[in-house]
Amino acid sequence: MALDNEIKGQLAQYLELLESDIVFKASLGDDENSEKVKEFLEEIAEMSPKLSIEAVTLSRTPSFALAQPGQESRVAFAGLPLGHEFTSFILALLQVAGRAPKIDAAIAKRIQAIDKKLHFETYVSLTCHNCPDVVQSLNIMSVLNPNISHTMIEGGMFQDEVEAKKIMAVPTVLLDDVEFASGRMTIEQLVELAAGPTSADEFTDKDVFDVLVVGGGPAGNSAAIYAARKGINTGMVVETYGGQVMDTVGIENMVGTPYTEGPRLMAQVEEHVNQYNVDIMKNQRAKSIRKNELIEVELENGAILKAKSAILSVGAAWRNVNVPGEEEFRTKGVTNCPHCDGPLFTGKDVAVIGGGNSGIEAAIDLAGLAKHVYVLEFLPELKADQVLQDRVNSLANVTVIKNVATKEITGTDQVNGISYVDRETNEEHHIALEGVFVQIGLVPNTAWLRESDVVLNERGEIVVDNHGMTSLEGVFAAGDCTDSVYKQIIISMGAGATAALGAFDYLIRQ
Repeated sequence: MALDNEIKGQLAQYLELLESDIVFKASLGDDENSEKVKEFLEEIAEMSPKLSIEAVTLSRTPSFALAQPGQESRVAFAGLPLGHEFTSFILALLQVAGRAPKIDAAIAKRIQAIDKKLHFETYVSLTCHNCPDVVQSLNIMSVLNPNISHTMIEGGMFQDEVEAKKIMAVPTVLLDDVEFASGRMTIEQLVELAAGPTSADEFTDKDVFDVLVVGGGPAGNSAAIYAARKGINTGMVVETYGGQVMDTVGIENMVGTPYTEGPRLMAQVEEHVNQYNVDIMKNQRAKSIRKNELIEVELENGAILKAKSAILSVGAAWRNVNVPGEEEFRTKGVTNCPHCDGPLFTGKDVAVIGGGNSGIEAAIDLAGLAKHVYVLEFLPELKADQVLQDRVNSLANVTVIKNVATKEITGTDQVNGISYVDRETNEEHHIALEGVFVQIGLVPNTAWLRESDVVLNERGEIVVDNHGMTSLEGVFAAGDCTDSVYKQIIISMGAGATAALGAFDYLIRQ
């Protein structure tokens, strides 16, 4: 298979950065997929004198591992690392060749301290925009610690294996053939799972923050930038950097940027934040907030951070249907991400719950892969834009069922069907299928605030004034967790700026 000239041009620039020779240790057969991998490796090896190919026998065919000559290989790819995984391949090349990964020094130290043998395998689809973060993180861990190894497995080339192991969501990570993690995860989260949680003792020497931002999505990052630019001591408590935007594939309404993708946008945002002196505490979840002489934010690990003001930008999460089977079969047929997991349901019958824009967009995407797509909508009419309704109604393998209530998602060890009730006749129906995509909107991540003095509305949203101030003096809020009428990335960014300016104005008046 031939790489296009643009990709080869970009790759050539990266290959010039190789700090040592690299051997592709390739396990290939006579099959069509092996031929594809062989052509891929040969085309790349021809681009640099530092690259060579060696025939070996690995546990999967076709696959290949990366290593410096004479060294043990700990980073491997089963199948073709194309699509979203091409970047993972390039980074692995550079890092195995000796280039230091760009990660926090404290995280690198924790990785290097792991003293047990760990072999990870990550199942991916090439259309999954969440998979590269996991693949790249586990590759970095393998490069930094000789006790750790990792293989990326492209599900399309190993469909029989995916079926046998009942992999129904990507990325799915196995540790020594036992499921270790599933879904988008940061390197901080993966290290915590492998090495244990960060101790509260690591937070005891923190100074009092002028502004402490809780949340790492568009609103939180915008707030941190605006606060830090004022020259005040700014901290960020971040559970998952990027928030919901990391699940957004195409963004076409960011003013000044005709098209971008969620992970790319948030990588640029993080780079922007890092230009300022912001103390970013990743993979930390806030447990409670209170106001004494100072504002105190307690973390799940028991640490207490103190600040003169705080900005809550904790975002929102996918809303659950809350029916039997939903949680039992999550990652076993129940999912929220059609872009990530859709390819795993190629040729199968699936359902989409929800008839808004997200649900109908999901149905349209899935129609190109699945055998048949059923859309279940609670209301008598779809809520999606008319252009999307027209498109979905034109697809022969999509059936839209309106005015129904989902009753149960059924299965044994994985999803085998869905039951629903016709709201007009009260008749119950069952559809045999293998996948359910839940697309019924978002719910604010504010459950931890219910016992606080921060007032929430009936939808669980934080009530704020036009300065972004909450009911608790000195505590501000911004983004999808608030009672803002519209939930958009650009609006959250603006709200984050408003909250930061409001917090600064509050501080100078104290």
